Amino acid sequence: MEQVDQQPEDTSMARHQEVERIAKKLDTMVHKKNTDGALDLLRELKNMKMSLETLQSTRVGMSVNAVRKQSCDEEVQTLAKALIKMWKKLLDGAEGKLEEKRREDSPVRSSSTSKDLGSNEKSSKMSDVIPTTPTTPTLPLRVTSFPSAPVTTDSVRNKSRELLVAALQTGDDHKAIGVDCENLAAQIEEQIFQEFKSTDMKYKSRLRSRISNLKDQKNPDLRRNVLCGNISSQRIACMTAEVSCLLLVLRR
Repeated sequence: MEQVDQQPEDTSMARHQEVERIAKKLDTMVHKKNTDGALDLLRELKNMKMSLETLQSTRVGMSVNAVRKQSCDEEVQTLAKALIKMWKKLLDGAEGKLEEKRREDSPVRSSSTSKDLGSNEKSSKMSDVIPTTPTTPTLPLRVTSFPSAPVTTDSVRNKSRELLVAALQTGDDHKAIGVDCENLAAQIEEQIFQEFKSTDMKYKSRLRSRISNLKDQKNPDLRRNVLCGNISSQRIACMTAEVSCLLLVLRR
């Protein structure tokens, strides 16, 4: 009986290890600048049922993207991009569930934190303001002002907001757009805090990841879209590193 119960877990682990093996092979091909055999590996990935956990932990999306950029084979490029689009849907679905859960929790949050909000009662509706991401690769200056974020007296949270401000001010984009980086940083931090309900290690890890994403010189459009409001503070707060990479890929 125990062997029967263990079988699904073993199958999942075997699939995870196989994806990890393929990702390493693809990385080696990129390192050696020889993508011969990449098409067969991509076909293997296409036939696998990918889980969100495997996709994120193996970072196979980045490996596939690296091969796509280096290969001159049109079939490899096409299949790689198809895989990335398919996986992005999986990631978007997970993010959608997270946002829905956060919305369900927001009425409780707004009533329990009314003392902290003070005169900024309208800020409790901040999580409902989700600007639509444009489908074009251009960067219109769509939003340059945002609703006020709740004030906090927590020293850790205030320091986090300062670090986010510095990340948002990377380059001169914020000057051209004319956005209030302090308020935007406060919104992003607020969304992260509301997800974890504390400033524990998970909170700090998410903050470090977001700061790294916003400072990434290889993906400046991510920061610009956040500054413009094309990517909402709620979305950037829960966005995984894999998603930000895939967004960059799909804009090319």
